[in-house]
Formats: sequence, structure tokens, C-alpha cells
Amino acid sequence: MRIAQISPYSMSVPGGVQGQAAGLAHAMRSKGHEVDLIAPSDGVTSSEFFVDLGHSVNMAANGSKAPVSLSLLLPFRLRRILGSAGYDIIHIHEPLAPFVGVLSLLSQRGVVVGTFHRAGVSPTYSLYGRVIKRLAKRLSFRYAVSAEAAATASQVLGGDYEVVGNGVELGRIRGAKPWPKRKFTVMFIGRHEHRKGLSVLLSALASVKLDLDVWVAGDGPETLDLRAKVIDDQRVHWLGRVSDAEAAARLRAADVVCAPSLYGESFGVVLLEAMAAGAAVVATDIPGYRGVARDGVEAILCRSGDDAGLAKAIMCLIEDPELLMRLQEAGKLRAEEFSMDRIADIYIDRYQRLLSGNR
Repeated sequence: MRIAQISPYSMSVPGGVQGQAAGLAHAMRSKGHEVDLIAPSDGVTSSEFFVDLGHSVNMAANGSKAPVSLSLLLPFRLRRILGSAGYDIIHIHEPLAPFVGVLSLLSQRGVVVGTFHRAGVSPTYSLYGRVIKRLAKRLSFRYAVSAEAAATASQVLGGDYEVVGNGVELGRIRGAKPWPKRKFTVMFIGRHEHRKGLSVLLSALASVKLDLDVWVAGDGPETLDLRAKVIDDQRVHWLGRVSDAEAAARLRAADVVCAPSLYGESFGVVLLEAMAAGAAVVATDIPGYRGVARDGVEAILCRSGDDAGLAKAIMCLIEDPELLMRLQEAGKLRAEEFSMDRIADIYIDRYQRLLSGNR
């Protein structure tokens, strides 16, 4: 099959949607299919199958900033690309995302499917969805990465959604050489914004009177304020934005990965990556995380915003090596259930059914 995987968000910026589109493109190509990854980009993205839609700008979305393309040339680029490449399947990630998702629907050629990633309906999103609800009928099939994402899309657009889940590239993560470390290490990786809850983790550290290292990867609008908050805590190491290779190496070395997000997570890809790397997970007990890592099985889940609970969980894992190892081993097995190869196979099977029915 000839397949287009379309991300509305810039491939130069780390993000869950971008990672899933790229991961599926790699996995499907390894299975013998012709797959192009089509997305905006703000830097050099070297790949023979990447189709660049141009630069992006940040737009406020779901408590975060989404790097989307606003180029006046975008409609012409998409129409030319999708009209001339002869794709059997056009797979749009976040079909409602401005403006690549919507314009891809308008440039529809053949079988077009969509995967919905977002969790949580804002007034703006609801209004926007009502405006383009009719356009969404061009989708031959609708998928969602979680029950929360399916409920969000259904509330705005109506219709039925098959929950497929997200995937993790096991080979890429497990093949990384662990980063050198000195002592017990806790890692946070993500955007430094209120929604991700990094401030909760930093507050929790004040109650963790134990010797450890804390790796903080990523950046964002709260970085400077958060750094000032723990300026005297020599245990905290600010890494800035790291490459995929360094992220995988550090995840492989970390004893614990902490994901203290407060809301707005449809699926915990960072939890999957942590478990695949062999780290124990401490996270908040929110729906998007609860379905990925289970409390007491692969993770310790704490109440959202509970810095005391977070501190207690981290200290528990430092002081109880057996519990730490049990969570780590269970996490490795759980990650295999969400391997990118497995998720790719699910989609490919659905593509083939749709093409058979279309013919």
C-alpha cells in the first residue's frame, strides 16, 4: 500500500502526535509499505520519506502550545502533494487541528482515515468542531488513542471511534546505551507548563530528604520560574530540550520516571517510553495515564497536584528495592503490549479492509 501519515504539528518540536505519526511511518515502511510522513518542520529533518509543509507558529491549545503551520501556501502544497502522489490511504492525525488536518480533509483523495488524540473539550474546540462537523464526514473511518480521546471527539463531532491506543518504538529505546549516572535517579521529561505538573514534582523534592539526582528534560514558559524555585537544590539538573537519542539513553538509566501531569492527557506516551526503558513510573492518577500504567502493578499513581503523595512514592521506591524492581519488570511487559509494530499491524489490517470495501 501507498500511505500518507499526516501530522499537523511541526516535526522539529517534540510531541506525542508527531511521535506517533513518525513511529507508524517507520513501522509500516519496515513491513514493506510505501509510506510518506507529511508535516510542518522548522529545521533539518533528514529522511527520504519526509514531506515538509514549511515552518510553524505556536498556537494555544488544550493548556499547551501547538506548533502548527499558518502558511498561505499550505492549501496549494497539500492539494499538490495529496493529489499527485497516488496514496491508497491518507491517515490524518488530529483531523480537527488547524490547519493541516482540515486542509487535508478538503484535499481528500480516496480513503481518508483520522486518529483523534486530544482529551478535553474547551469552548473554542467545541465551537470549531461544530463549524467543521460536516467536513469530518469525509473520513472513511475514525480512530482514537484512548477512551478519553474518543469521548472528546464524539462530544464535538458525534460518530463512532475505534480505540487503538498509541505505540512505543521498543527497539529505539531498548537499543540505547544507558546514560552514565552517579546515584538513584528520577527523571522528568516534558514541556515546562502548568498542565505537565513539573512544579508539583519540584515541591515534592523539598520533602524528599534523601540523596538522589533529578534530571529535568525539556523547556517551556515556566522554565525560568521553576529553576528559581529550586536554585539551591543541587540534586536538580536542568537538561533543556534533548534529542530523541539522549532522551532514550537517559530513560534507560533512570530508576524512576515521574509524570505529574495535572490534566489534559489523553494517553501517557511518556509512561510507555519509561516502562519500555525499564524505569519505574510515578505518575498522577488521571484517566489518560490510568489506562496505560496501572497503580500497584506497573506504577505508583498519586492524586493530581499531591506533592506530599509524590514525595512519599519516590521515597518508597528508593527505600524498597524489591518494589522498585517489581514495577520495572512489570512495566517492561506492559510496554510490549503497546509496541509500535503491533499498533501498525492493527492499522494496516483496518486499511486493507477499507480498501477492499472501497473497491
